[in-house]
Amino acid sequence: MANALYGKGREKFLTGDIAWDTDNIKVSLVDTGTYTVVIDTHEFYSDLSGVVADSGNLASKTFALGVADAADVTFSAVTGSSAEALVIWKDTGTAGTSPLIAYIDTATNLPVTPNGGDITVAWDSGANKIFKL
Repeated sequence: MANALYGKGREKFLTGDIAWDTDNIKVSLVDTGTYTVVIDTHEFYSDLSGVVADSGNLASKTFALGVADAADVTFSAVTGSSAEALVIWKDTGTAGTSPLIAYIDTATNLPVTPNGGDITVAWDSGANKIFKL
């Protein structure tokens, strides 16, 4: 699967249910041996499986011209299965209401195999940054 925005996530941007600049947005390292993305029907964090690690809230988020960006993310002391994808999601505090936003499986240093050390995700510095609406 190529990088994509979840269909239900796009809907939530259009209805105002996701506010990139003010909502708590997180990213998860995901083992695709356990999780198979269904981009048009998976809607909430509770639809994920194979989560290896979750980040804290993204910092320094920007959204100029519909292009989403944020500071790079560091996952601390990661152990567990290999991660072949990143999933970006809005954290509402409840898995069943936390919308999925983006699925990224094509990026530098993916897949990554945890070894107990830190894993840093450096977002693309190109024109589309993390993603473009």
